[in-house]
Amino acid sequence: MKTVLVAGATGYLGRYLCAEYARRGWYVTALVRSRARASDLTADQLVEAEATVPATLQGIMEGADLVVSALGITRQADRLSYRDVDYQANLNLLLEAERAGVGRFAYVHVLNADAMRHVPLVAAKAEFVQALQASPLPSTVIAPSGYFSDMGDFLSMARSGRVWLFAPGTRRINPIHGADLAAATADATDAGMAWRDVGGPDTFTHIELAHLAAAAVGRPPRVTLLPDWLRRLTFRLLPMVSPRRIHGPAQFFLTAMGMDMVGQACGTRRLKDHFASSVRGEHT
Repeated sequence: MKTVLVAGATGYLGRYLCAEYARRGWYVTALVRSRARASDLTADQLVEAEATVPATLQGIMEGADLVVSALGITRQADRLSYRDVDYQANLNLLLEAERAGVGRFAYVHVLNADAMRHVPLVAAKAEFVQALQASPLPSTVIAPSGYFSDMGDFLSMARSGRVWLFAPGTRRINPIHGADLAAATADATDAGMAWRDVGGPDTFTHIELAHLAAAAVGRPPRVTLLPDWLRRLTFRLLPMVSPRRIHGPAQFFLTAMGMDMVGQACGTRRLKDHFASSVRGEHT
């Protein structure tokens, strides 16, 4: 039986990765910071360790065929920086994988990273990808366009009665459900692919997303387009007036809103259905 170690296993994507590899018959080891948060994971083994502390990783990858890392900071409130986690913690994992002779290392990155190097969150990820591609280990990089879970802001605005966008509102994105992204990741590692840009089956403009969210909450689609210079100004001002846990994700969001985020269409799950389930209070 093939063995995979999933890092970032208790995160949004990590849970789907564990379930997908288990479904395909892999022995799944989940790397977790706390067993208490991992009781519902689909995994054969839980390994409690801190990827930011290399000593805790020693020996955990012996016999593993594959490591898949979805490890990264989102809205953590601790004092770790993007470089500490998105770069250094993943590098610690990579160095241990090299020592253990793991067959392949896969990493979940972000689409259009080269155009977002000025965003600290993306810069740390991109620096790790450089290290990964320079490693003697075979590697796979998955670059998703955006997650269904990221689209919750559209629903929140639609519930409030108005969706605020940046002009012209015609930038496009094809977000992907976590389960479909996990399947695309497993397909890519099974095929030995070096890189895969991925997105969901449906592509929307931001205005179309606003209308979809409004329909889901049963309200008229009211959209206001803000001037794009305001997006750029907000990007520069946010670090001066908010903590990193706020301005870090916001800077990424603001940057992504200014470009097309369309990856290769994958999966079968539809954002319309996800919105409907979210409105009903169901977990998807």
